[in-house]
Formats: sequence, structure tokens, C-alpha cells
Amino acid sequence: MTTILSVLLLFFIFASSFTLVVGLVGCRPDQIQALTQFKNEFDSSDCNQTDYFNGVQCDNKTGLVTKLQLPSGCLHGSLKPNSSLFGLQHLVYLNLSNNNFTSASLPSGFGNLNKLEVLYLSSNGFLGQVPSSFSNLSQLDILDLSHNELTGSFPFVQNLTKLSILVLSYNHFSGAIPSSLLTLSFLSSLDLRENYLTGSIEVPNSSTSSRLEFMYLGNNHFEGQILEPISKLINLKHLDLSFVKPSYPIDLNLFSSFKSLVRLVLSGNSLLATSITSDSKIPLNLENLVLLSCGLIEFPTILKNLTKLEHIDLSNNRIKGKVPEWFWNLPRLRRVNLFNNLFTDLEGSEEVLVNSSVRLLDLAYNHFRGPFPKPPLSINLLSAWNNSFTGNIPLETCNRSSLAILDLSYNNLTGPIPRCLSDFQESLIVVNLRKNNLEGSLPDIFSDGALLRTLDVGYNQLTGKLPRSLLNCSMLRFVSVDHNKIKDTFPFWLKALPDLQALTLRSNKFHGPISPPDRGPLAFPKLRILEISDNNFTGSLPPNYFVNWEASSLQMNEDGRIYMGDYNNPYYIYEDTVDLQYKGLFMEQGKVLTSYATIDFSGNKLEGQIPESIGLLKALIALNLSNNAFTGHIPLSLANVTELESLDLSRNQLSGTIPNGLKTLSFLAYISVAHNQLRGEIPQGTQITGQSKSSFEGNAGLCGLPLQGSCFAPPTPQPKEEDEDEEVLNWKAVVIGYWPGLLLGLIMAHVIASFKPKWLVKIVGPEKRKEDNPVRLFMTLDSRWDSFNNKKNVEQKSDM
Repeated sequence: MTTILSVLLLFFIFASSFTLVVGLVGCRPDQIQALTQFKNEFDSSDCNQTDYFNGVQCDNKTGLVTKLQLPSGCLHGSLKPNSSLFGLQHLVYLNLSNNNFTSASLPSGFGNLNKLEVLYLSSNGFLGQVPSSFSNLSQLDILDLSHNELTGSFPFVQNLTKLSILVLSYNHFSGAIPSSLLTLSFLSSLDLRENYLTGSIEVPNSSTSSRLEFMYLGNNHFEGQILEPISKLINLKHLDLSFVKPSYPIDLNLFSSFKSLVRLVLSGNSLLATSITSDSKIPLNLENLVLLSCGLIEFPTILKNLTKLEHIDLSNNRIKGKVPEWFWNLPRLRRVNLFNNLFTDLEGSEEVLVNSSVRLLDLAYNHFRGPFPKPPLSINLLSAWNNSFTGNIPLETCNRSSLAILDLSYNNLTGPIPRCLSDFQESLIVVNLRKNNLEGSLPDIFSDGALLRTLDVGYNQLTGKLPRSLLNCSMLRFVSVDHNKIKDTFPFWLKALPDLQALTLRSNKFHGPISPPDRGPLAFPKLRILEISDNNFTGSLPPNYFVNWEASSLQMNEDGRIYMGDYNNPYYIYEDTVDLQYKGLFMEQGKVLTSYATIDFSGNKLEGQIPESIGLLKALIALNLSNNAFTGHIPLSLANVTELESLDLSRNQLSGTIPNGLKTLSFLAYISVAHNQLRGEIPQGTQITGQSKSSFEGNAGLCGLPLQGSCFAPPTPQPKEEDEDEEVLNWKAVVIGYWPGLLLGLIMAHVIASFKPKWLVKIVGPEKRKEDNPVRLFMTLDSRWDSFNNKKNVEQKSDM
């Protein structure tokens, strides 16, 4: 009966998902139910349901869950304090790293899992302090809380006496390192990089009892004595003290007692000058030495003694002169990074470099000049960009069959691109010859199975056509031939490449239509950057031109890359570079996000209407169609391109009004529709009215901000004629002058009428001019003023 109920329970739990639960074989029904409840607490729609349970392991005897390892990125949501996960109290191994938990505190429920021996919780966005309940996990052997947002100190580790590996890096922990931490009997690896730790470091005198072999303390804020105490940990094999910046220069002789030390990282610190000479004592077993950004001005001769050295990083210093010949004779040297120094040449015979064991060589960003040296026979990665090398690319480069990355950009190389590059196309991933003076045509040399992913030959003097053999490079992602003299038609045939993400043809002699012969969509599967400006392309674009473009998706590439050209080399980061006209400025993008999408058709002879299908490209960040002959209206669908930051439609023949929906684009930082035939009011939104007037000039029918004047302002009254103003003023003066005279006249009339002086009667006579009495005089003046006013009213009406 119990068996039947168990079967029925299993059926009801998994009937809805129809999932084959291979990983649940041997698990008790209550354990299966708890696991299913835990899964249902999250949105796991992006997760393969079968894979979800493949990470489950139950004890063969008890049926209890002892191991749970969930796929990365499978869980979306918040890890609740009362999660059913914390009911699985027999867990020994738990890995929830790299999931998408909503940023929240670490639940104290983890403290209930006191049988745990391995706990991985990295890269989950957890916030706040680590709960004190973690001190209950006394059986822990491995604890990884790295790459979160955790704060405070970590006193809980005092009770974790069985810890052998503790990883708390890339958080916000603060305070001093607990003195008890370095005395844990079994601790062999401690990673506290990238935190805010302060104070000094205390190490007990009985250092021989410490089992620490791997210690990573870089990028913290320690104070006081840290080096002398660390020098007591004589069993260390790896030591990272990068950018701890003590108040005094580091003396490399302090590490002389580390007989087992194989990796030492001192980047970002000042080194005692006398300790980098050949007389200094340093562990002779060193294999990996990183002295990046240490302020070095001379080549460290201490390297002469390190016959086991495999990797040396001297980048970002100020070392000048020649690279010494003895350096290339180190028998086990594999990876050399001399990036960003002041080197001018290689000392001695170039055959010394050819016969060296170097596989990765970075000479970029120096002052090297003269012919480019023959690379080592075993070279795998060769970077020498931004120097002053001259002459041809050595033909000996073609004999390096394991060469994967070749970057000779930003030099003064001349001559043709060697056809013999085809000799190692089965290993070659990147060819970057940008900004040289290379001539001739691009060799048509690529055969089926070529691994090429990046081809950048921009800013040269190349002619001819694009090689059709590029179709054999099925993994090609980035093609840039900008600023050359290539004369060809638009390469529709490249859309057969399934992974092509960037195509840059700017400033060449390309010509003809850019719409497919069948007038269908262009439909490159994964194209995100299409830069074809300043050519001679003609014709119109069909309405469905932008249908089925991958750029309409906002999802990150499946391989998880962040930047174009990041090919996951553990020792070298290569990133594609592209020149873009963005927000009205021409700029070089040194790091191009894989989610970046831009289209630039400017400076051609394209005509017709802009397709409404442009609105499907919701991930588009920059659109430049300026300096063409486009007609018709601005597409209303542009309001759907919600990520748009830069829009340039200037110098076309567009008509109609500016779509009101553009003011809803919250990321739009630049817009220009200057020199078209647009009319009506400019949409009044913050992103648009904040633009300069030049963005809208050359459109006689446009009005509204930021242009002067409103579209609905009342007409400004016309000023009166100057002579009319003067006439009114003159008459006012006359009238003002009449009143004193009138008053004097009235007084005199009153005197005459009342007293009749004899002398006046004799002169005037008793009956002389009776009509000129004061009242008559007043009425006469009044009538003159009325006559004047009537005259002015008639004249004003006539003028109007």
C-alpha cells in the first residue's frame, strides 16, 4: 500500500511537467516533494526541467537528499527565509552559484543545514551581513560567498574549524581580518580580494603550524604592518598582495623564506629599487610573477635567476630602452606581457627571440620602431599594436602554425597582406591590421573550415573587392574594411554567415543598391552593427527591409560574452574596435558590447521612404541616415525603438511633421532633423527641447522650442509711424500751452466785465465785439481740440 501511495504521489507531482527525473532515483517521496516545492518558489521557465533534477543526489540507503547542484541562471526570484530548501537538513553539498536571486539578505535558514560540508553561493547578489547562524555550519570544508554585496565583518568563521577553503572575495566586507582565521588548523586557501578590509595582519609565531598555501588579499585597505607577518607563512605557494599599497616600498627579500612560492602578485605597489636587481634573494621556484603598475623604470635583472619562470607581467610601467637579450633565454618562459612601457627595441640577434619558448607575447603600446621582428616559432598570440614598426609583415609569420591572434594594428607597416596567412587558418582566430599603410587587395585565401572570427583591415590603402572566400569562415563575427579604396557592391552574400555581428564598410568605393534583388528583408541573422556610410550606395529600401533582424532582441549572446572579440583567452583579453558616428560625434569604440546595436547609412545616395519596419529594432541604440535623399514622413514606428540614444536624419528631403511619439524615448540624448522639409510644431518633450537649435535648422515650417517663437503666439503689433508720433507730441505741446493763456484770459475778462476800467472802455468802446466773451472763447478752444481728435481718428482708421 505504501509503495502504491508513493507512486501516486510521484505521478501527481510531475504529471504537469512530463519530465524524466533521472536524478531523483532512490529519493524518498517527502524529499522529492520538498525539492519540487523549492523549484516552484522561483521562475525557472528558462531552465531545462530535466537538467534541474540532474543535480540532485540522494543517499542510497536512506533516500535523503545529500547533494543539490542547480544549473547556473536557472532560478529567478527571491530566496525566502522559510524556503523549503532549509528543510533538506541532510544536505552535505549545496551549490546555488550564478543564479538570479532577487537582491536580498542571506537567509538565516542556511544555519539549519548543519551537515553541510560544501556550500557555494557566489554571484547571487546577496546583500547585508552574513547571519550569525552560519556559525552553526561547523562541518563546512568549503565556503564560497564571493561576488555578492555582503558587508560587515565575518566573526562566524571562528566556529568553522574544519574549513580548508574560504572564498569571500568581491564583496564589501570591512574591518580587520580576525586573528583566529589564520590559525584555523585545516585552512589551506584564503581569498579576500576586492573588499574594504583595514587594520594590520596578525600571524602567530608558530607559523610552521599554518597550512595556508593560497592567500589572496589584493585590493583592500590594510594599514600598519602586513608584510612582515605574512612573511611568517612559509608554506605559501600563491600570494596576491596587489594594490594593498603599504606606506613603504616592498622589499622582495622578505619572501626569500618562501621555498614553495610559485606565484607572486605585487601589482600596484611600490618596490624597493635595490630588491629587483640580480643580487636580491627571491624564491627561485617562482613560475608566475606579476609586477603590473609598480612604477618600474628599469628592466628587473632579478629575473635572470628565475630559471623556472613561465609567466612575467611588467605591463603599465615606465621601463625604457631595449629588452635584454638574456631575457629570451629563460628556458621555460611562456607568457610575456610588456604592454604600455617605453621600450624602443630588442637587444641582440632576432634569432634569440625566434628560438625562445614564448607562446604569448604582448609588445603593444610601446615605442618600438624599425622592421617588425620575426616571431617565436611556438607563438600562439602576438600583439604589437600601437608602435612604430615599419616595412612589410615578415613572411616568417606564416610558418607559425599555432598562431591564433595576430594584432599588428596602429603601426606604419607597408606592402601587401601576405597570402601565406592561409597556411595557419586552422588556428587563426583574429587578424587585426588596422591603421597601417598596407596596399594591394585582400587575399582570397580562406578555405573551408577556417576558424577566423575577427578580420579588421580598416584604415589602409587596400583596393579590389571583398574576397568571396570569407564565406568559408563560418565562425566569422566581426568584419571591418572601413577607410580603404575597395570597389565592390554590397556583400549580400555575407548574410550566409550565421554568427556575423558587425560589418563596417565605411569610406570606400562601394556602390549600387543595398536592398536584396528580391526586394525582401536584408535579414542578417545576428547582425548588430552595420556601418556603410560615405560610399556610393543608391536605391530605396523596401518596407520590410528591417524584418527578422537579430538586433530586435535584447537578450545577451548565449555564450555569455560581454564585449565583441572577447574570446575567453585566460591570459589575454582581445576586444574588437569600431569607429562610429554617435550623438553627432565621430568616435572610436574600444569596447563594443555584444548587446550594442547601431545602423549608419549616412553619406550615400539612398532615396525613397524610410521603412516603417525600422521600429522592429527595439535594441537599436544609434541610427544615422543623414546626408541621403530620403523622402516622405519620419516613421511613426521609431517611437517603438525604446533603447534609442542617437538619431540623425539630417540633410534629407523628409516632409511632414516630427512624430509626437519621439518625445517618449527616455534614452534619446541626441536628435538631428536639420535641413529637411519638415513643418509643424516640434514635440515638446524633455529629450527633444533640450537639443540645440542646430538640430532643427533648415526646416522653414518648423516652430516651437528650441527654435525661437511659439507656434501659437499672437501677432506682434506694428509700431506707429515716426511722423505720426511727432505730430501727436507737437499737438500735445500746443494744447498744454493753451491752458495758461486761457486762464489768464478768463481773469482779464472778469476784471473788464466787473470794473470796466475807463482807459479800456475808451480804447475798445462799450459795444465793441460782444461775441468775444470768455464763454465763447472757451467753446472755441474746445471745438478745435474736438476737431483735431476727429481728424486723428479718421486718419488712423484709414491707415488700418
